[in-house]
Amino acid sequence: MQTTILIAVFAALVVASVLAAPRRASVDGFFSGRGANGQAPALWVLVLSQVTTWIFARSLMNAAILGYYYGSAGTLAYAAYYGSFLTGGFIVARLREGGAVSVQDWLQARFGALGTTCYNAVIGLRLLSEVFANLLIVGLIASAVLGGSGTLAVVVVAILGLGYSAWGGLSAALRTDVVQMLLFLVAFGAAFLSLILSPGFDAVAVVTAPGASGPYNGWILLVVAGLQVFSYPAHDPVMMDRGFIADRDTTKRSFVHAFWLSTLCILAFGAFGIQASLVGAEYQNELIGTWAQMFPPWVFALLMVSLIVSALSTLDSALASSARLVVEELKLAPRSLLGGRVVMVVFMALGAALTLWGNKTLFDAVAVSGTASMFLTPVLVVGLVMGRKIALWSYLVAFGAAIFGALAYFGRSWPSFAAVLPEGHKYEQLLVICVLVLVVGFVAVLAGARKG
Repeated sequence: MQTTILIAVFAALVVASVLAAPRRASVDGFFSGRGANGQAPALWVLVLSQVTTWIFARSLMNAAILGYYYGSAGTLAYAAYYGSFLTGGFIVARLREGGAVSVQDWLQARFGALGTTCYNAVIGLRLLSEVFANLLIVGLIASAVLGGSGTLAVVVVAILGLGYSAWGGLSAALRTDVVQMLLFLVAFGAAFLSLILSPGFDAVAVVTAPGASGPYNGWILLVVAGLQVFSYPAHDPVMMDRGFIADRDTTKRSFVHAFWLSTLCILAFGAFGIQASLVGAEYQNELIGTWAQMFPPWVFALLMVSLIVSALSTLDSALASSARLVVEELKLAPRSLLGGRVVMVVFMALGAALTLWGNKTLFDAVAVSGTASMFLTPVLVVGLVMGRKIALWSYLVAFGAAIFGALAYFGRSWPSFAAVLPEGHKYEQLLVICVLVLVVGFVAVLAGARKG
């Protein structure tokens, strides 16, 4: 029954996405997201696109998993990352006030080609991780529901998602995001309503839940999120791309609406993980196996539909931003439909290949990319907010510290890093790394700053 529902809903989703995509593709629409007549997207198109690309499948699972282990503190810590809509909206507004048309444009004017190359390397890895992580969720769902490795499901979703994404690029992603987000809200809303109306649900218990492992590490992650939330949106090309395609007032309002809507979705999804810890359910298969045991088949099916919808909606946006990055910023492919489509194929193929790698720790990708992005915090605070000129060497020191910090967290079990990192839980180590990255970055940037 569950298998039939999931296959039917997925097929309907793909058909709806294809129908929502523009009938004719143009080069300008493919890379800039403009409509057939050159019009910018309306407010709620922008809002729903922002939300559905940020509450992607990996985020939903992270919120639930952190809720399971660390209770409300864990889910709140992950929800704190969605403050990125507020900090991201602020960054976009300041960039546009100065006449910049992208983050790369601002960096290029101050640090030249080397500055933008460092930034583009970080966001290229982030885009690849988005493709990988969302395909991984699809594989986990298929393994739990259908049995087997899930590899076939990954391949099918990759091909179908690539099909309609490569047709219209960013303009297709914006239009299909609306359809996908509305479907997500219906499916997830029904599942959440079932949860809160179930006899065993206690809202006070969920809010005060300690989680299966206690709340301490959840609070540690909340501090980490607070340290990363300023730089995090600036290294997310999906969010930044949507910050420059509508007028300033529409863009400002879209970021605010996206903040409260996405935060509510994350907190609500986290409640499913918290509830699993409260009833003493055994953790299995990234909670997917746990939910299959906990909930009625129709509720479980709705949860899986929510994850599949969010995975597909993020894939098309990540591919559109990948094409823009490689074609318009790196200029490694011609600015044509063929050039953009080839880039999409490469990113999807690499992301699918990474699902065979074996690393299924979903939060690690967030922690690593979030740490790598932290070189932008001192650069943006001092350069963008304070209006100071920053020496190139300062920028490179901050960048090097952030990359080294990300590598240290990723390779925390390697003998070379284990020897210098403090003993403790990996999230405690992450907090220490983040503090050191910021200290080194701010010292370097302030040392090399002068009045503009």
